[in-house]
Amino acid sequence: MNIRKTVIIKEVIETDGHGKACDPITRVVAMAVVQNPFAGPAGEFVEDLSPLFDISGALGERLMDSAVAELGGAPISYGKAAIVGSAGDLEHGGAMIHPKLGKPMRAAVGGGKALIPSNAKVAAVGAPIDLPLGHKDEAWSFDHFDTITVMIGDAPRADEIILCMGVADGGRPVPRVGSAPILD
Repeated sequence: MNIRKTVIIKEVIETDGHGKACDPITRVVAMAVVQNPFAGPAGEFVEDLSPLFDISGALGERLMDSAVAELGGAPISYGKAAIVGSAGDLEHGGAMIHPKLGKPMRAAVGGGKALIPSNAKVAAVGAPIDLPLGHKDEAWSFDHFDTITVMIGDAPRADEIILCMGVADGGRPVPRVGSAPILD
């Protein structure tokens, strides 16, 4: 595994978008910029993406405890995302966020009955990604459906992947949706 850098972003929200005070909500995203072994012509189509599974599992073990420690409180929500550089493929991002990342994320948050919301895309250097967040145990907790937009200014280079893992100690500020009935 070739890691170029790791980045941790910590955000504390103290008001909603209109300035109404709320209990502070801390959101932390741990990110790693890694070499994509399948980028470029040599990896145009590779059936076995398991090396990416192993990279993400190891990164989850390495970074998730740090993200949770930065919260200062108990983790309530979590999510994951990947940005694949332009010489890679969307499936490379899927390989990073799905098969082996969940186990270390759930271990770090102390459970995690709900699916971990995720997002992946192929993008140029400096592109942002919306990392979705959802309650770790209650998949239908509408007040915890949220996103945090993150990016790294010099990544991903064409042959890199940014793996992002997020946690939060609360839902949205001043939530008012609750568990409204589904009317569709």
